[in-house]
Amino acid sequence: MKTRSFAVIGLGTFGSTVASELARFGNPVLGIDIEGRNVTRLAETLTEAIIADGKDEAALREAGVGNYDVAVVAIGEDLEANVLCTMNVKMLGVETIWVKALNRTHHRILTKLGADRVILPEQEVGQHIAQMLHNPLVRDYVSLGNGYHVVDLNVPAKLDGKVVGSAAILEKYNLRALGAMRENQYLSCDSDELTLREGDKLLLLGKRSDLRHFGDDLRDGK
Repeated sequence: MKTRSFAVIGLGTFGSTVASELARFGNPVLGIDIEGRNVTRLAETLTEAIIADGKDEAALREAGVGNYDVAVVAIGEDLEANVLCTMNVKMLGVETIWVKALNRTHHRILTKLGADRVILPEQEVGQHIAQMLHNPLVRDYVSLGNGYHVVDLNVPAKLDGKVVGSAAILEKYNLRALGAMRENQYLSCDSDELTLREGDKLLLLGKRSDLRHFGDDLRDGK
């Protein structure tokens, strides 16, 4: 996989976390913030960290932001600075732009400006946590878009000894089993003949409503 380069503008809690993780994965990362203390904190972690104002197109150009594959605009509470920075990186020709939004209205504005992905961190994390709190069997999940999700499910005692291809999973709930983990071993579900054991980690693909119905029935012992 070709290494991509990233410019992260705004090094608060969200931005610094994104920048640090990208750098940890071995990517070239430029960090930019108007506050010197935020830049200093990440100076030895990132490929480069500089003090600059995201509202200043000339400053971003001088920093070389236009040479990066992806720009992440992580400026927090200052809506004006966030919008102007997004416009600037767009004009500098950055191929892919991800932006942190403050609310739904801000989200719509950023989408109109051409952001490739608009993030509402608090809302997205809140939904994620609520899903796992609602059903303790759900360890994690990923949205694939168009209403489809992949769920990482702890196999309960009720499914112990059940074959993956049985109607309880594939027909009644219209779900597809992608695979399972049993301790450190990956188990394929390609043939639909895998016999589940309590404690397996099962990956299921389906629509959110079907996955919720299935999970609620398991939780309620149906």
